[in-house]
Amino acid sequence: MIAKSKLVMLLWLEGFLEACSLHRVVILCHKSRKLLLRTGQCFLLNGLIFLGSLGVFKWFVNPTLQWILPDPCAPVTSQDFCSFNGSYAFLRGGLLQLFYVFWFYPLYLLSFILSNIWYNDVAKYGFEAIEKSDLISGENFKQCEVPASLMMTNAERPSGLGGVMIGIGVQVYSILLLTFFFVEVYVVGVIPYIGKILNFLLLSWMYAYYCYEYKWNFLEIPLEKRLEFFESNWAFFAGFGSPCVLPIFFLSPLVSGALMAILFPLGQDLKNLWLPQLY
Repeated sequence: MIAKSKLVMLLWLEGFLEACSLHRVVILCHKSRKLLLRTGQCFLLNGLIFLGSLGVFKWFVNPTLQWILPDPCAPVTSQDFCSFNGSYAFLRGGLLQLFYVFWFYPLYLLSFILSNIWYNDVAKYGFEAIEKSDLISGENFKQCEVPASLMMTNAERPSGLGGVMIGIGVQVYSILLLTFFFVEVYVVGVIPYIGKILNFLLLSWMYAYYCYEYKWNFLEIPLEKRLEFFESNWAFFAGFGSPCVLPIFFLSPLVSGALMAILFPLGQDLKNLWLPQLY
């Protein structure tokens, strides 16, 4: 029991340290100009534009509206002045909501769509860049190759319309699986005392799974093998997703979402450096 617990902790620590090895991303981006471009675009959209807009709203737009349209007065002698102030507060709240509806939410949707398109390229270019990198030895690099059993499984998939339908079915099943997992994350978050801990663990798994799923799609690894791989190395995935999930518990939803969108391509690059054999 003690030996097993020690192994779990070592795997968790290995995943955590792997996710924090951001210097390796710099080396990979140096190896691939395409990877550098896509990663830079993610930083520009989610970091400079989206987070910058949040900063402008918090430190400029909101204080300016607060100054022009102040809050309702408390102990003031003039009742007319108080009624005017109440109207100001209502008008200011309406303008702030318009700012969200016509700027933040469309920008968030645009960021979500473009980021998901770019993440596929990040996975592809990162996988190509790792072959040019000397970050891992030849023996360890073999761990990143697809096992022969997976190649045989892919070869058995029928071609033509049947293969397309199987591929669509796998993607739909994967989406439903992750949707159910996301609902589970929300539900366990409201459990007293241990809810936050379980929420953190499940979110770490979900983030790590998403990072690896892009590579698995690129390598055409079957869904059952992905789940088998995930279950066999659950401690590593819990550690790998922890550094990115941690800011969610201290930041607002929009800020934490933008920060995760920035860190996600970095996690995609790092996941290419660790892929043990499937059991």
